[in-house]
Parts: sequence; C-alpha cells; structure tokens
Amino acid sequence: MSTRSQANYCPYCGDAELRPHDARPGSWECHSCQRIFTLDMHGMINREGSGA
Repeated sequence: MSTRSQANYCPYCGDAELRPHDARPGSWECHSCQRIFTLDMHGMINREGSGA
C-alpha cells in the first residue's frame, strides 16, 4: 500500500487532470482550475461488533 492517497477528481472543479504536487505528501495540483489541495486521512471509524 502506498503512503500517498490517489486523488481521482479535483474537489473544486471535478476535473481529472491531476498531478502530484511536491509541497508535502498528499498534495495534488489541478491543471484545470490551477488549485493545489491535500488529501489527509484522519483515522478509522470504530464500529461496535464489526469484528475488525
């Protein structure tokens, strides 16, 4: 499993023209709307009785 999350679409314009951005891990740049954004995982949901 990679440490970088894969973004499929820009959360601002919905375009799929994304490239990794080197500012920090998880940063992506959208070549359509010229925005840079990050994807971060905050944790897992603990559900009772899930067996996990």
